[in-house]
Amino acid sequence: MIAFVIYKFIVCVVVFGLSLGVAAYSTWWERKLSALLQDRVGPNRAGPMGLLQPLADGGKMFFKEEIIPNVSNKFLFILGPSMFMVTALLTGAVIPWGKSFTSEAGVTYSFQITDINIGVLYLLGVVSIGVYGIMIGGWASNNKYALLGAIRASSQMISYEIAMGISVIALIITAGGTLSLAEIVEQQDAGYANVVWQPLGFLIFFICALAETNRAPFDLPECESELVGGFHTEYSSMKLGLFLFAEYINMFVSSAVMAAFYFGGYNFPFASELYSALGLQEGSWLITLIGFGAFFTKICIFISVFMWIRWTLPRFRYDQLMNLGWKVLLPLSLLNLGITVIVEYFRGHITF
Repeated sequence: MIAFVIYKFIVCVVVFGLSLGVAAYSTWWERKLSALLQDRVGPNRAGPMGLLQPLADGGKMFFKEEIIPNVSNKFLFILGPSMFMVTALLTGAVIPWGKSFTSEAGVTYSFQITDINIGVLYLLGVVSIGVYGIMIGGWASNNKYALLGAIRASSQMISYEIAMGISVIALIITAGGTLSLAEIVEQQDAGYANVVWQPLGFLIFFICALAETNRAPFDLPECESELVGGFHTEYSSMKLGLFLFAEYINMFVSSAVMAAFYFGGYNFPFASELYSALGLQEGSWLITLIGFGAFFTKICIFISVFMWIRWTLPRFRYDQLMNLGWKVLLPLSLLNLGITVIVEYFRGHITF
């Protein structure tokens, strides 16, 4: 029992450190990628290839002057970014990061903080709570630009969560009705990745993930040309850092969820042939490590696509954003759900 608790504690620390580390170095990679797209060099002064730039940025955030407006609600002003950050970190708890492995004593350990049988509902629930952090922060600032940005963020998230939820229902039907992320990933081991059966569902989920993370072209809640800085106009120092950092963590977790839902998570083509050639037995920790490497590669690819889109497409107008959510994605997600029911009926996975 003590070994189990210690192991889970270590997994929590690893996932927590991984989320923070990837979020920090995503800022470096975004600057480098945007520089590449714009024929610039990017950060190159702090350390080799600018690799110490995230540490310099973090230090700057910590040591900047802390400003809390006199007219703000001080408790809620601090609560907003804290809640946004905590909900971003909580989402990584149900993601399976690698295959289970067996110790020499015969005890099996899973590379996942917890595998709850309502993992998908937990994920959607925690993500939807994140918007409260933005709304509370924007309202507590007592600034019209911050309030307008918070209202935009709330309406945007609610609008796109409906289409995202319906696309996830279609995925759950394809996965046999399970709500466990570990089972959804494990089912893609021997067969096809879910994207083969859910190409339209994946496209809808990906667009909604862009909107949920406030990434361009959906970054209207912090639209600087209209709202100065949006919901974080009045924030400075590390409270602003928490808002910005949480957005990168959300991007990392969204990429992990898409890789797990639609691209097999830690599974990859010809994995069993590779393990056989290397002489690895089921339960080996090397299989866990290789699977985690494959999963992490998929996540990095998705993060790069997120950034590529940000630095390629212009920002939507707000009416265009709402039209896309309610008039395009919602009907498409319902169509995808209907097609999924018909396809799964003929595959024999559902009966009436």
